[in-house]
Order: sequence, then structure tokens, then C-alpha cells
Amino acid sequence: MEHRGIESAEQAAAMMTAAGMPRMPARTLMALIAAPAGGYTAAELADRLGVSAGAVSGAVRYLQDAHFIRRLPTPGHRRDRYDLVVDAFHSVIIGNIPVYLQMADYVDRILAEISDDEVATARASTMSGFLRFMARRMPELVAEWEELRASESADAVE
Repeated sequence: MEHRGIESAEQAAAMMTAAGMPRMPARTLMALIAAPAGGYTAAELADRLGVSAGAVSGAVRYLQDAHFIRRLPTPGHRRDRYDLVVDAFHSVIIGNIPVYLQMADYVDRILAEISDDEVATARASTMSGFLRFMARRMPELVAEWEELRASESADAVE
């Protein structure tokens, strides 16, 4: 099997791991970015990554739960294939907006309970404000991205 983009995929996975994603899901995600049309089977992913099928199984479960990848049943075959969800990254970001807002609500509750501590109040207020700002701006940024991408696609056709 040809292994396309392996070095860059490993470097990107290392960055995602440093940012907090578990190592094997990060490696699997980056391998799927370089996957051919139709994605990879778990066995192909294991071969590409040089790991066990068990390691891949846990990674694809993590990535499916996070809505980054999808399982594609292959009619007439026992092995499913895995591929990226179209626009996975901005879908995940938009999907997390309720989490940002709920977290801001919790931080506001903390803020109400600590109103006598100036340092803690400032810290909580800043966090709550940032979370609400991100929740408000993310849909705008995604819409801007979609407009830019559509514009670039239209320019490429001309």
C-alpha cells in the first residue's frame, strides 16, 4: 500500500497531540486526511500507522464520537471503511457552541458566589466573557469561511 503524506501527517499529529488530542486519534485523523477516495479500512490504517488493529479501533471510536470521521459500510464486504466527515473541523467547532455557552453559565454561577474576591472575580468574568464571545463569533467565522471557499471555487471554474 502506498503511504502518502506520512511525514507531514506525523508532524501534524504531533502538533495535535501537543494541543491535547490523544496521540493515536491524532495520528489516525491525519492519516485519513491523506486517504484516497473512500477512506481506509481499519487494517489499512493499522498498516499505514504501524500499529495494532486494537490501537486503530480505539482511535476510530474516539474520532467517531467527536464527529471527525464516519464509518462507511462497504456492500458485499465485511470490513468497513473510515473517512473524514466533510467539513469536520468547522462542524465540530459549531457543534461545541452549546458547550461554550453552558461553561460560561457555570462560570457566571461561580462568579456570583465569589463576588467578594476581586482577583477571582476578574478571572471568572474574563473567562465567561471569552466563552460567550467565541460562541457568538464562531458561526460568523464559519459563514465567512464558507463564502471564501465558494468564491475561490467559482474563481477556479472561470
